[in-house]
Amino acid sequence: MNIQNEQNIGAEDLRYLRLLAEKYPTISEVSAEIVNRNAILNLPKGTEHFISDVHGEFEAFNHVLRNCSGTIREKAIEAFGESCADEELRLTEDGLREFCTLIYYPIAMLGRLRGEGRLNAGYYRIAIIRLIVLCRVVSHKYSHSKIRKGLDPTYAYIVQELLFKTDVAGDRLDYYDEIVNTIVATGASDDFIIKLSATIRRFGIDRLHVVGDIYDRGNGPHLVMDQLMAQHSIDIQWGNHDILWIGAACGNLACIANAVRICLRYANTSILVDGYGVNLLPLTMFALSEYADDPDLAGFLPKITDEIPDMDELLMARMQKAIAVIQFKLEDAACRRNPELGMTGRIILSTYDRATNTVLVNGTQYALNTAYLPTLAGDLADPFALTPEEEKVILSLKSSFISSEKLREHARFLLDRGSMYRIMNNNLLIHAGIPMHEDLTFKPVHFARGAYAGRSLLDRIDAEVRRAYHDSEDEGKDIFWYLWCGPESPLFGKDKMATFERYFIDEKETHHEGYGPFYQNYESADMADRVFAEFGLDRETAHLICGHIPVRYGRGESAIKAGGKIICIDAGFSKAYQPETGQAGCTLTFNSHGMNLIMHEPFTSIEDAVANGTDIISELRFMAPAKERIFIRDTDTGALLQDEIQSLEMLLHAYRNGDIKPVHS
Repeated sequence: MNIQNEQNIGAEDLRYLRLLAEKYPTISEVSAEIVNRNAILNLPKGTEHFISDVHGEFEAFNHVLRNCSGTIREKAIEAFGESCADEELRLTEDGLREFCTLIYYPIAMLGRLRGEGRLNAGYYRIAIIRLIVLCRVVSHKYSHSKIRKGLDPTYAYIVQELLFKTDVAGDRLDYYDEIVNTIVATGASDDFIIKLSATIRRFGIDRLHVVGDIYDRGNGPHLVMDQLMAQHSIDIQWGNHDILWIGAACGNLACIANAVRICLRYANTSILVDGYGVNLLPLTMFALSEYADDPDLAGFLPKITDEIPDMDELLMARMQKAIAVIQFKLEDAACRRNPELGMTGRIILSTYDRATNTVLVNGTQYALNTAYLPTLAGDLADPFALTPEEEKVILSLKSSFISSEKLREHARFLLDRGSMYRIMNNNLLIHAGIPMHEDLTFKPVHFARGAYAGRSLLDRIDAEVRRAYHDSEDEGKDIFWYLWCGPESPLFGKDKMATFERYFIDEKETHHEGYGPFYQNYESADMADRVFAEFGLDRETAHLICGHIPVRYGRGESAIKAGGKIICIDAGFSKAYQPETGQAGCTLTFNSHGMNLIMHEPFTSIEDAVANGTDIISELRFMAPAKERIFIRDTDTGALLQDEIQSLEMLLHAYRNGDIKPVHS
């Protein structure tokens, strides 16, 4: 070994290069990898999709993923529309609709076509050829290596042959035709179409960013989570509803009570019972016992959209009131237990005066709209503590939550793929906002034995969330409840969550939830620039992408704020918000040509889509073209590749210089 060069390279570098040499043991392999990675740098950037505030609306979310936010239809029109030169492949509008539905829902669509007697060798042949052509179109930005990795292994070799076909002399046409004919002749057509459709959908989304709030009002957050876990490239920025469920999964009682109450509020107990196996019987029996004669249940009747309620509405009202009172007792206790969080002003239930039937809110006495509060009887030493019966209910629910394998699986996925924020390609992704003073300086927040502001606050919270999830001490898990509703929580952004007031106090002024300075200055380019500086971003090209606050398009609001520096992508996936937003969700895409904001109209149902070819109608509302086309070399992935190339070049030099000996087979 050349000792002098070893000293020049450095001992640490040599140790690293020797490890790298185990993967690339010859000069030829290192050279080939350098060529490969340099080539990848010069491919166009793949398409990132940004979605937020799904709020459990599984069918609409699932369809947006399956149609790749309308991209598949656009590519199908490009390939087979009126301008298609091949008359055999050209499709009418009805044909395009049917073909796209086949890609979105191949199993159901093949079943429909079979029932109509339309599946024959001719149909299969042309459908397979069109799918191959479309797969080639949606994957053209990717390297052959990446495409191979994205193919279903069952038909990987066959699809590669058809995707990468070359026929310079015209003597391989029979070869390609025979591949398709054999697929049909062997009865493999259905399976081939199903798997190839999944491949097309995969190539339509290079990376998926979910900017918070998977959970809440809709009836399928557990199904959304299953769908997300199947994605090949995904990151999640936690929303306060996601943090609530992570807290519930690890046993925080206030989070559990909140999660159960919200499911009852929106008649979605199937999430608990069918999705996560939570036993609601103890709560049901308790509610039937304690609230059987309650005359004041109108405010607790579930908010039902168009679904059939999971159980009797009056029973759900009794259960909702029972768990709400338990929740408020638990929250009062959490406020007292954590005075450093600055929430002692939210101790409301403990101010209840039975003689006057009033509570104290912000220094003012307010009458309650119900006097039926049987578990606030004064027999206990602390009349505002849980009664023995209430304690049995919440501990039973805790046992169900922490023993649910499915919920634990989803919570761990949220922790593994999730974070408080993400920086990618000079875009900052945060679900809600950052605590600020009125002068737009970052506001210190006291918790975890310190005070933190700006980026350090989010980093500290991220670490504390992970620590608290695994902490055996129940009190350490109060951070999840605080992040759900705390006045300085970066995931909430309001001065209070007025759930108690909305239930029990008729005066509307008590219902108001005030936004902090971050939201009050949403249109301020100066605020955006301060955030970019805090996170080390280039303010000339950076974007802050967030959700949390629905954009009310019907009132003339815009998702594009602060001169285009801030983009809010909460557009009402949740049916409960659609009357306010006038939309049914949106997707922000970022490809090699720039950014597009795509608005979605309401989705009907999978059954309607299959029977009638109904698609989500999407409209391009905003486009920010890049000054120059963006290649992988211009992205974060490109920066990593360039670092890897530099290491490979060092290894190549070490091989050629004799510092490391190649391993010859």
